[in-house]
Amino acid sequence: MKVRYFIFVALIFVSSCGRDAAVNRHAFHPEVTRPHVWQPLPEGVREVYIKTNDDVYLQCFFLPHDSSRNIALFFHGNSGNVYRRMPELLNLSATGLNVLGVGYRGYGKSTGKPTEKGIYEDGASALKYAMETLDYSYSEIFLYGRSLGTLVALETARNKKVAGIILVTPLTSGREITRAHGMRFLSLFVGDVLNNMKKLPDIVSPVMIIHGDADKIVPWEMGNRIYESLTGSRQMITIINGRHNNLEEVNPALYWNSISEFVLAYGAPALDESSNE
Repeated sequence: MKVRYFIFVALIFVSSCGRDAAVNRHAFHPEVTRPHVWQPLPEGVREVYIKTNDDVYLQCFFLPHDSSRNIALFFHGNSGNVYRRMPELLNLSATGLNVLGVGYRGYGKSTGKPTEKGIYEDGASALKYAMETLDYSYSEIFLYGRSLGTLVALETARNKKVAGIILVTPLTSGREITRAHGMRFLSLFVGDVLNNMKKLPDIVSPVMIIHGDADKIVPWEMGNRIYESLTGSRQMITIINGRHNNLEEVNPALYWNSISEFVLAYGAPALDESSNE
């Protein structure tokens, strides 16, 4: 997993065309599950499909929370599919959020093929769906991205004052990932791919970063660099001994309580609270 996660960097070509093709082919590891493998959804969870501007249909899951006015758009990592993240979606909802788990193009039952440009379109389409179909405003929307999903969360948030952004194990850029995995020479040819750093000047919403100090896939230093480069309201949560995929297992209280407090601080008040005002 550690090597495969960013093995595409060893296949980057010098030419722009070859580089983009390599990124699109090797940065994504979608799981397209056969229909008979799918299990019944947990009670209350709804499967919905979002149509993008380029006519791709995204398989998504909506988890309603009766007492919350806030929603989190959930953008997962580079492997599997959003259905495989159901336990995380349920835990995220338990922090006091409606949740829309977004399945990228080419993942699960979504149509299309994943590309960097394409998953950014997926994020924009999910935000549009949350606002126009589910009737949420910017001030009620949180963007939650994990690993590769932090790219989608930040791209979706550019120049938009959403309630908040939650970044779990965020990478700085494809070039710096290449260097971190011992391929310094190849980093000269990676170019401007998977670049979170260039998005930061356009971020105008509060940000919380959660990262483990034992992450060998996306080093903790990357999350810290993003934290230090942000100019607005921000906080950094470090999970001691946390690796890339086990943060909520190593310290579940810190992980989920931090998210709950962030939502409480920056989201709209709960429905029962606002009704008593």
